[in-house]
This record gives sequence, C-alpha cells and structure tokens, in this order.
Amino acid sequence: MPRYFISFDDGTMHIPDGALEEMSHDAHAVVFDAQAAGVWVTGGGFFTQRATIAHPDGTISDGEEPETKAVLGGFVVLELPDRDAAHHWALRIAKACRCPQDVRVLIDDPLV
Repeated sequence: MPRYFISFDDGTMHIPDGALEEMSHDAHAVVFDAQAAGVWVTGGGFFTQRATIAHPDGTISDGEEPETKAVLGGFVVLELPDRDAAHHWALRIAKACRCPQDVRVLIDDPLV
C-alpha cells in the first residue's frame, strides 16, 4: 500500500493567542484517529531552526537561515490505499493545524 508524506511549511501555521491548547487537542485527535485506523506510520513537528547539512565528502556545514527559504514545519507519513484517502487525511490535518498541507506519495522501494 502506498505511503503518503503530508507536510506543511514552517511559518504557515499561525496560532492565535490562547488557541495553542485547542489546536494541540485537535491535531492529536487526528493522529489518534489515524493510529486507530491503522494508517499511521510516523510524524512530528520541528522548531524553527537552521538545519545542518551532511555532505557526500564527509563534511558537515550549516544550512541556510530558516528565514531565507521555506522550511519543513511538520509532517506525517500515512499508509493509505490511494490519493483520495491521502487528501481526506490531509484535509483533516489542515483543519486541525489551521494551515495548508502538501501531499506527496513516497516512492516505494521494494528493497527496503
């Protein structure tokens, strides 16, 4: 079954004053529903931060400042039968998180 990567960019989630607890409750409710439905694979969020970059030559460097480009704010990976199902869950997540969600299918690699 395909796995879908549903994510949002940092900075698109605007939490009104006093709404953090309600948003957290709503987001967790979607997660718990996905777990109960057996479609949850993994997910999480990120604090705004500068990424470090691991290069093929073995070096590590600092990435761009978060303010200079769109950076990942959070994501979920769900195992779902089709894109329609992915859109269903993405709409629920968008409503709970109060921000748009990107939907992408992950490449299925039969070797891993």
